[in-house]
Amino acid sequence: MTHPILALQAALVAALRDVPDFAVFDAPRAGRKPPYVTIARHDLLPRDGDDAPGWEHRVLFHAWAADASRKAAVTMAETIGETVLGDAVQPEGLVVTLRRHDRTDTAIDAGTGRARAVVAFTFFTEGM
Repeated sequence: MTHPILALQAALVAALRDVPDFAVFDAPRAGRKPPYVTIARHDLLPRDGDDAPGWEHRVLFHAWAADASRKAAVTMAETIGETVLGDAVQPEGLVVTLRRHDRTDTAIDAGTGRARAVVAFTFFTEGM
């Protein structure tokens, strides 16, 4: 079986790449200009059940807007939420038993002058 982080992350990226004009990276290439989304963290905690292994995934996305538009960053965050909380995310070898939006934070980055939204989600998965 593929590691649960890799299975869920592959499904998340595939779903987000189906959104028109949405670039998704673990880390953008040097010189890449926004807008784009990065998966900043993906933490895994074991949550085994009686019958199957289970995992709690905490996934943190950064949505970078092209300029200082907080509205653009929030729109990107909303698109992330609509996409990853929907049925399009079906990881190979896993069943998603919980999808939850935990928080959205926004800021104007002092170094770049660009708006960024940080969006946190929790997923629970079980092996098939």
